[in-house]
Amino acid sequence: MKKWIFLAACMLTAGTLSAQNYIIVNSEKIFKSLDNYNQAITSLDELAKQYQSQVDAKYEEIEKLYNTYQSQKQSLSAATRQARENEIITKEQEAQEYQESLFGQEGELMKKRLELIQPIQEQVFGAIEAYAKEVGADMVLDSSNNPTLLYNNPAIERTQQVIDALKK
Repeated sequence: MKKWIFLAACMLTAGTLSAQNYIIVNSEKIFKSLDNYNQAITSLDELAKQYQSQVDAKYEEIEKLYNTYQSQKQSLSAATRQARENEIITKEQEAQEYQESLFGQEGELMKKRLELIQPIQEQVFGAIEAYAKEVGADMVLDSSNNPTLLYNNPAIERTQQVIDALKK
């Protein structure tokens, strides 16, 4: 009796698995095939470098203040030392806030990233969805950056077809 139940369960599982139609795409390869994506990434990299140099300049200014303070510390009165220390701490806090305003989750760089990349993502994901519907796929797996994808049959790899559809 147990054999028949096990056999029936195996047949149902095999029937269900064979009925699923899925494809695999490499979204990273798709994105890198688009000129506007590459230009956006280059633009974001340049903006990040510009922002980083501005932040570095603020921290260099703080370092100069601190070095000057350290060299003059012995000759300053207690009140002057405290005022200088407070000034340095305030400048450090301002620099950290400025850095967060540029590089944080709600920072300028993230806003610019969303502005430049999100429309491209929507276009790519739309093309993937359209292609999947066209070929009757029930599921699309992304092979980029997926540490659990150990093997995929090249016959179900559809990255190039999606790239071709995007370029039409």
